[in-house]
Amino acid sequence: MNLAGWSEIALTLALVAALAIPISALIARIFAGQDTFLSPALAPVERAFFRLAGVDPHKEQSWLGYTTAMLTFSAVGFVSLYALQRLQNHLPLNPVGFDAIAPDLAFNTSVSFVTNTNWQNYSGESTMSHLTQMLGLTVHNFLSAATGLAMAFALVRGFTRSSVTTVGNFWIDMTRITLHVLLPLSVVFAFVLVALGVPQTLQGSIDATTLEGAKQVISIGPVASQEAIKELGTNGGGFFNANSAHPFENPGAWSDLLEIVALLLIPVASVFAFGRAVGDPKQARAILASMAIFLVAGVGAVYAAETYGNPILKTLGVDSSAGNMEGKEVRFGQAMSALFATGTSGTSTGAVNTMHDSLTPLGGLVPMFNLLAGCIWPGGVGAGLYGFLVVAIIAVFVAGLMVGRTPEYLGKKIEAREMKLAMLAVLIYPLVVLGFTSASVLLKTALDSLNNTGPHGLSELLYAYASTSANNGSAFAGLNGATLWFNTTLGLAMLVGRFACVIPVLALAGALAAKKKVPASAGTFPTDGPLFVGLLFGVIVILYLLQYFPALSLGPIVEHFLMLDGKTF
Repeated sequence: MNLAGWSEIALTLALVAALAIPISALIARIFAGQDTFLSPALAPVERAFFRLAGVDPHKEQSWLGYTTAMLTFSAVGFVSLYALQRLQNHLPLNPVGFDAIAPDLAFNTSVSFVTNTNWQNYSGESTMSHLTQMLGLTVHNFLSAATGLAMAFALVRGFTRSSVTTVGNFWIDMTRITLHVLLPLSVVFAFVLVALGVPQTLQGSIDATTLEGAKQVISIGPVASQEAIKELGTNGGGFFNANSAHPFENPGAWSDLLEIVALLLIPVASVFAFGRAVGDPKQARAILASMAIFLVAGVGAVYAAETYGNPILKTLGVDSSAGNMEGKEVRFGQAMSALFATGTSGTSTGAVNTMHDSLTPLGGLVPMFNLLAGCIWPGGVGAGLYGFLVVAIIAVFVAGLMVGRTPEYLGKKIEAREMKLAMLAVLIYPLVVLGFTSASVLLKTALDSLNNTGPHGLSELLYAYASTSANNGSAFAGLNGATLWFNTTLGLAMLVGRFACVIPVLALAGALAAKKKVPASAGTFPTDGPLFVGLLFGVIVILYLLQYFPALSLGPIVEHFLMLDGKTF
């Protein structure tokens, strides 16, 4: 580690914060149903969409109606994307002539992109036609991200409203988020990427001559447009199998910087918008400070572990002055690789500019723990905000028990029903992750897909189910997930991680909206200062360590001590 590396990290995070503030104002105006600076151009488009869909823009929905609309929309998206993959060999814009996608892989991929996970059990450049990439994957990168932020809007309305039965209108929220936030930002970012060297073409491939004089066919396509929303929508699904380590997705240092900024931008802006919505920016700063503690601590841990390197390689006479560079791009360096790995797993992005399977055990532990916690610092688009607010509700309940008063958060009393819904949302992740991991270690068909045995093999399995349950999509690259078992179980993990979690969250939104707001009193626990930040930190550490410490002990932690002892698997 050095000052230059930390300066790169600090400047990148400062740029995120600076850009997030004006974006948060835009998101807050959409949340409030107000016009934005784009409304003169986009309002007619909105009205046309609403007329075609038969949506009354003045009618709101109960939490159940909101949930039903979201589930219906997602189901239609799944079916259409599945059909597109199965029929791509009969459809246009297939310049390479790809075959239809196998049923189990099409199921996995459809679930993956509808849930904002973007787990990829395939190589995009050698499997998907341009039409599938654009009409299927890129479109769902927009829609799944907009759906996540819409659900966060619904929960925030639960805090801002009093004695009402509605939490907004899903169709309006999703449409306006797409048109006013995701689409314009993606267009701008795509043009910047093209200027930096990212391809944007309908051509299938180009022929290149190598330094040895041989001929090589290199796949290209509409990369920049997918890359832009991949990062801004915290999706992560790359056009190429190597993802953001591929020079056509991430050509150099400037594109790497901008991609890190993009994947953190909207999640951070959403927290600032939350402060604007509740009329108290201090509440947002407390939430963001808690997120920042985990994010920065994670970056420091990965940076330290990777620059220290692998002592086994040192004993073999390998130059260790640059630390552990296996699986990393020299053009990005240790500092930005550490920030990318931590940021992409602290959000639900899942894009990678370094292979997480090649990280040292403690370096790999950080993104794994981020996934196990649900990718909530700062989280995915919308998903991070509502996930962290659920943890905040649990924290104020704990505080209420300690002081002997009814817990309150943002003027709403947290009672038995709210706590049951919050705990249901939180406990779904360990049930899915640990359940499917346990089943996999008992099945030969699953173990045959592992590239490693012992603790690292367990880490590959644990990481895969943590990533899919948290709708992240990154992977320990040693796992071959393109089998019937993994295509099916990982797909189920994505479905449960997205929808079984958000249904109690939306029910919580409805329960909070129906409650009266109560004014703060002398006995109200303050939730806008350092004391609350400390409480959130403690609750998160205790909650997630109790759930996952045994599994982590058998995976990356024991692997670390074996590495120090000179043993590998």
